[in-house]
Amino acid sequence: MIFRFDDLYLIDLPQKMEGFRHFIGSWVLKEDDRALLVDVGPANTVQLLDEALNELGIKRVEYVLLTHIHLDHAGGIGHLIELHPEAKVVVHERGAKHLTNPTKLWTASRKVLGDLALVYGKIKPVPDRNIYRGEIEFGGFNVEILPTPGHAPHHQSYLIGDYLFTGDSAGVFIEGEELYLRPSTPPKFVKELYMDSLEKMLQVGRKNICFAHFGMYGNSQEIIRKHRYQIELWVKVMRDAMESTRSMEEAVDTAWEELLEVDELLSAYFALGRDVQKRERKNARTSLIGIYRYLMVG
Repeated sequence: MIFRFDDLYLIDLPQKMEGFRHFIGSWVLKEDDRALLVDVGPANTVQLLDEALNELGIKRVEYVLLTHIHLDHAGGIGHLIELHPEAKVVVHERGAKHLTNPTKLWTASRKVLGDLALVYGKIKPVPDRNIYRGEIEFGGFNVEILPTPGHAPHHQSYLIGDYLFTGDSAGVFIEGEELYLRPSTPPKFVKELYMDSLEKMLQVGRKNICFAHFGMYGNSQEIIRKHRYQIELWVKVMRDAMESTRSMEEAVDTAWEELLEVDELLSAYFALGRDVQKRERKNARTSLIGIYRYLMVG
């Protein structure tokens, strides 16, 4: 499925997992028959992505901007380069080496994600000649790279005109009648880095914020400010839960149940399909574990 936002498109890349619909996508900025992509999704849906590009009349992929190298964002990049060998791949320097030689990335992904990594598919190497480190211009706009290491040390966001592409650095968004937004703070979470990343995105002014998961919101400053407060709330609720429980599992369960009651940005959770609720509950637990471990160290 392709969602259109004027000259920008979001290609849905559903996974063969319960609830993984309208969750992973690739943003496509189009100029005539050329395209700039932000993230490409996992390996197993690259063919679906390429079919969508053909449907849009794309004959040449000029740039692929990767927010970070986690499999759900960049796992398909090597496969895509086989189909579009002219594409220039933009990625943080700490991530580039894991794209040209993805052995360690795949091993780490298997360890962290388990069977989900197999669903996403194995990453293929990207030729070093495709890694691009110069100035980026497309569609009359210069692309600005924003270091946003809150979600991962090598995470970066991109500003292109009125569009701000945040990857996972501003949370997970689900469009609906009510706003749904939750943190994406997996281990290793460092609150100070996360909040600093949000501040950088606030400083660029009001933009259309483009979430990797999943969709667009028209006022980046409004939603980022809400998310900043949300992070403070999640940390407080987890700290309180840790004081009243004896294990990480208990603390995570207690914090999640409390947050469903007190976090207004989660109010739409109960209107989600049961399969999506299951996905969100599991991913929220991972984020809470990141916060738990941060508090344990701090």
